[in-house]
Amino acid sequence: QVQLVQSGGGLVQAGGSLRLSCAASGIILSINTMGWYRQAPGKQRELVAHIISGGTTNYADSVKGRFTISRDNAKNTVELQMNSLKPEDTAVYYCNADVTTVLGIRRNYWGQGTQVTVSS
Repeated sequence: QVQLVQSGGGLVQAGGSLRLSCAASGIILSINTMGWYRQAPGKQRELVAHIISGGTTNYADSVKGRFTISRDNAKNTVELQMNSLKPEDTAVYYCNADVTTVLGIRRNYWGQGTQVTVSS
């Protein structure tokens, strides 16, 4: 099996910064895309940012210029540096990975979720 374990997050004032981390472990052969999604109360889960194994990144318009996604392919980790946080960034953030296991099975895995709260 594959597990994604998240860390980071918490409470911060508007304008502040937080960093989220996610580590994938298990019977991993390779990871294509790793990313971060978020879900605010009463809203659908949305993509925040993702990064493919070659390093190409994609960001939601709402976070461009404020958030930075990075990954370490050797360690199977992905991080999200969040700067200039706004109250509307408040949500539960989920790590996601597109994994091919050593058994040759490819599927998406999710982390446990981390609360990020930005106070005004």
